[in-house]
Amino acid sequence: MRRLPASVVVLLLFVAAGPAIAQNVSGPAKAKAATPEIPFDSVPNFFKLPAGLYMGEGVGVATNSKGHVFVYTRSGETRLFEFDQNGAFVKEFGVGSYGFSFAHAVRVDKDDNVWAVDEGTNVIQKFSPDGRLLMVLGKRPDPLEQLALMPGGGQYSGANKPYSFHRETDIGWDPQGNIFVTDGYGDSRVVKYDKNGKFIKSVGTRGNGPLQFSTPHAMAVDAKGNVYVADRGNSRIVVLDNDLNQKAVYDTVGAPWAVCITNTPHQYLFSSNSFPTGNNFDQAPLTGEVYKMELDGTVLGRFGKAGHGFKEFSSIHQMDCRTPDELYVAEITEWRVQKIRLRPTTSTSAAPQQQK
Repeated sequence: MRRLPASVVVLLLFVAAGPAIAQNVSGPAKAKAATPEIPFDSVPNFFKLPAGLYMGEGVGVATNSKGHVFVYTRSGETRLFEFDQNGAFVKEFGVGSYGFSFAHAVRVDKDDNVWAVDEGTNVIQKFSPDGRLLMVLGKRPDPLEQLALMPGGGQYSGANKPYSFHRETDIGWDPQGNIFVTDGYGDSRVVKYDKNGKFIKSVGTRGNGPLQFSTPHAMAVDAKGNVYVADRGNSRIVVLDNDLNQKAVYDTVGAPWAVCITNTPHQYLFSSNSFPTGNNFDQAPLTGEVYKMELDGTVLGRFGKAGHGFKEFSSIHQMDCRTPDELYVAEITEWRVQKIRLRPTTSTSAAPQQQK
């Protein structure tokens, strides 16, 4: 019997998981009609890849304190690229890494360490700015275990194990360096570790009630250590305090595929509403706009629409918003990352709908 390559096994697992992970279909966001449009521009041809190197699915994007941009992409192999502040290629991280299989998110911490979240291997890797591997969270399933899971791969497990993940989706940190992980497809929880990776606690089960999630797909942490979870399948953002107690729910901006918070004295929350029709990527997306919000859920404005053209968005999978007037958006169905600049505007805001 010929043994399947690990990459093929992961792909088969993902395909088999399709019906099991299907989420609610998102209609228009409640805040859309009452929210002013923010004028914006997209920088053309910003990223310069070396000859013979190409972008695959745009699934992850992040910046560091120098303005360098990190792009996590699914192509023939999962790859992690670094570009400088002008879009010139700098280097590649983790070439041939056992922790790379099916990219999901990339984030950069306050010390400019780069963290790669890979849902195919159930592994998160921490790299130093020069590319050295510093920490590994989670464990890649052995190939024989992957084969055994093929008939039911991707099913919700609710295993809630301290040091293993089930297709985790994102990562963030509070000011003390504690680590938060959204986990993800096979679990529906948020996990907290200390700065050294020691398990502290986790919360969440599958559902739509308090402290329940349906594909917690992304997350962001504010300067006070509050955690904002993109509860994609439930079309809401769930806000947790630093001890993972639920504080609020924002349900006006559609199905959040990606969220980010600015690294500025006055912080803003951005959320993308990116669900395609019927959850099938071979159909045109119904939605594609990005919402700018206060941290209390007040919606300030929106920009963008669904599409494959310039200044349109084709299923935004991750965003970076280090500053409130410059964002990067990674698009999974257009195989690209766009650099976005918001233009100044004055407008009234739409009041949030919250559930305490």
